[in-house]
Amino acid sequence: MTTAGPCGRPPDRAAEPFGIDETPALGHGGGCAARTGHLTMLGVLLVKGEIYVTTRTDRSVDVVVVGGGPAGSTAATLVAMQGHRVLLLEKERFPRYQIGESLLPSTVHGICRLIGADEALERAAFTIKRGGTFRWGANPQPWTFSFGISPRFAGEAATAYQVERMKFDQILLDNARSRGVEVREECDVRDVVAEHGRVVGVRYADASGHEREVRAAYVVDASGHASRLRAHAGTRHYSKFFRNLALFGYFTGGKRLPPPNEGNILAAAFDSGWFWYIPLGPELTSVGAVLLPEALDRIQGDRERALLDLIEECPLIAEQLADAERVRTGPYGEIRIRKDYSYLQDRFWRPGLVLAGDAACFIDPVFSSGVHLATYSAMMAARSINTVLRGEADEAAAFEEFEARYRREYSRFHDFLVAFYDMHQDENSYFWSAKKLTSNTGTELESFVELVGGGGWQEDALLAPGVKGGGRDAAMRQLADIVDQPVRAAGEDRNLLQASLARSVVREGSRLQVQAVMGGNVDEVRPIREGGLIPSADGMHWVRPDS
Repeated sequence: MTTAGPCGRPPDRAAEPFGIDETPALGHGGGCAARTGHLTMLGVLLVKGEIYVTTRTDRSVDVVVVGGGPAGSTAATLVAMQGHRVLLLEKERFPRYQIGESLLPSTVHGICRLIGADEALERAAFTIKRGGTFRWGANPQPWTFSFGISPRFAGEAATAYQVERMKFDQILLDNARSRGVEVREECDVRDVVAEHGRVVGVRYADASGHEREVRAAYVVDASGHASRLRAHAGTRHYSKFFRNLALFGYFTGGKRLPPPNEGNILAAAFDSGWFWYIPLGPELTSVGAVLLPEALDRIQGDRERALLDLIEECPLIAEQLADAERVRTGPYGEIRIRKDYSYLQDRFWRPGLVLAGDAACFIDPVFSSGVHLATYSAMMAARSINTVLRGEADEAAAFEEFEARYRREYSRFHDFLVAFYDMHQDENSYFWSAKKLTSNTGTELESFVELVGGGGWQEDALLAPGVKGGGRDAAMRQLADIVDQPVRAAGEDRNLLQASLARSVVREGSRLQVQAVMGGNVDEVRPIREGGLIPSADGMHWVRPDS
């Protein structure tokens, strides 16, 4: 028996190519307008009991995704795979440069397997990482957090990749195309189209510079930290604790860690901050220094001299680069500065619009969480969209579930990273003194932490407002005690999963890997909050726990 998709269309039509009217936008159009429980192409919108009629147009899809990075490609693919028509608008022409090159297993073996991109990733032969190696804490010698320590995964499932984002993002975008997503590059989205308090589409300039308009039941803003659309969902708030700058470039000929850690990211704390050292291939290495914003004057002039001086301040990184040369041409030839300010929106969605990835929030990159949070949020958003388009849940319930879960995942990384920064001991360093929790217990940190929780805290939120001493201090001490054990051999493994804070940041990623292996939801039967939803049997929708 064939079930009808949104607007009465059989769901399998999404696999067919589809076209969008190419004429420039001359006025308002209709499209799939939200009604209670389902969507309609009739241009009729039901809002709080009042019926509004909008002009019909054939410039309509079920979902418009803004941005072709990991969040956008993932969300678009997961929705299209459920039989919905998806248009993805990307501002640039791929491949294009992007930072954020170190992945976690949840992305590689969870999300990428679920969207069918795992074989393409394997063919790309990216550098395999088995964990992260750190010169951090009280130990003068580096130590390693190995993914393979987790009892749930071993072998290949306990690895991830270091990726050149130009190649990785291209793979995900091409995969979206192959799954039925209409991808348009060099399309600059300028603003949303809103009617009666609901986002019903976007206005954009195409590759020729013509202004166009497309209508949709939902718009997914996955356009990153520079999003123009995020303000339609609320206000962005910045963390005073994670307020850093990054100065970074690329080198060839850098050394590798001894096996089996040669593919690991190396994170090394030093007086002025910390370095990342990411082996992207046999020769290419990404190297960056994370500093306080007060260092801006130091690095704004001669960037190369500033980066080389910082490298000399960190003996471990200087040794790794002793025989290396900086790349001076091509996309890796520039020394870049990026503002690494952690932030999040006070709202992640509004009717017709959902924020995914960095459009909604960003957290310090020391634990390689960027692409994980982007693709995780895309998965949660896709579940919500799929659920409403299929008429299986109220819109508010579905998207409140998305926001609750994305906030919870962000909060887990936030708590872990606050503790991770706090445990490093360097009393003579202005950078590390500023990163002590005891220096940030006032209203600024507490206000941001309250915002992270969105007003609803889980029992394991150890840094929630009002939670002091007791559980919080014990959890932070537990993590520090594991890290500060004497290092008998440089690079040896540390089982961070003995610490509750570390276990919390791998929990959801492990669940995604289980779903990818088992083909659906096999272990999540209880909602994370009162009145909440749980994943469906196929893992692609939300359902009531008793359904």
